[in-house]
Amino acid sequence: MEGNILKKIWEQLNFVAQCKKYGLSIWQCPSFLFIILGAIVISAILITYRIATDFTPDPQVAALIVLSIAGVLFAIGHMIVSSFYRLAAAMKARSEFISIASHELRSPITNIKWMLSILMKDGAADSMSTKHLEQLRIIKDNNQRMTELVNDLLVASRVDQGRLDLRPEKYDLGQAITDIIREYQYYAQANNASLQTEIDPDLPMTFVDSLQIKLVLRHLLDNSIKYLHGPGWVKVRLKKKGQRIRCEVEDNGVGIPKKDQVRIFEKFFRSSNAKRYQTQGTGLGLFIANAVIKTSGGRIGFKSTENKGTTFYFELPINK
Repeated sequence: MEGNILKKIWEQLNFVAQCKKYGLSIWQCPSFLFIILGAIVISAILITYRIATDFTPDPQVAALIVLSIAGVLFAIGHMIVSSFYRLAAAMKARSEFISIASHELRSPITNIKWMLSILMKDGAADSMSTKHLEQLRIIKDNNQRMTELVNDLLVASRVDQGRLDLRPEKYDLGQAITDIIREYQYYAQANNASLQTEIDPDLPMTFVDSLQIKLVLRHLLDNSIKYLHGPGWVKVRLKKKGQRIRCEVEDNGVGIPKKDQVRIFEKFFRSSNAKRYQTQGTGLGLFIANAVIKTSGGRIGFKSTENKGTTFYFELPINK
């Protein structure tokens, strides 16, 4: 019995384990904050006792004042810590729900994709009218959007739960950019955008998760093209900077309002003019890009002026 009680006390005081359980940093962890709060309470008690004894001749009155203040402080501390735990539990439950729901949605979305591919094959398409083919293409485009949304939700839930497991490998970032630019040519043409690249020759390899870095590049390029608001250009630069490789994606699009810039990497956040020019969007792309780059040991940032354009950049360590 006594052993179980001690075990429970240890579990509550082991703030490192509590932080890992809820996916929180040390300074967000209720158990650690409780210890800090306890130190503040003890300090407050000692200061109150000194003041009480200096100004109150009766020691019993002084003790009563100290105990009253200590009780109030502990009660407030308990309410704060309990609120943190409820908030952390709610966030964890939400992330787990998003993860489960996304996994469950993957199978039917994939099945729809394969069925559409079968229906739109040359042989089957010959017997369809132009109207029916166009309707199938619309369904296919929307299915692709759903696939991308589900994938983003899965990655975002892993970030929330601290489970963004990267698989680093030697990687040619210059070749990756060349391939992705080629992939986006038709999309850029459809949006009256010209794509340009400036890649320094003989760049060293990086040591990163290739799939996740491609995801970052696609999110940045997709945003730049999407928010051009009319004919424009997007430039992708890649160069060596010290012991890092620096990638920049610059555009002359709508830019980001100054009041929104502090929140641009927040999950589900979209700037006010982004919503005005493009109603579609989840606000997950930059949140994911930020997590991937920082987990890879790099840094990410941007410069933007509203109605003039934006430059997003990230730097990754060179593999030695």
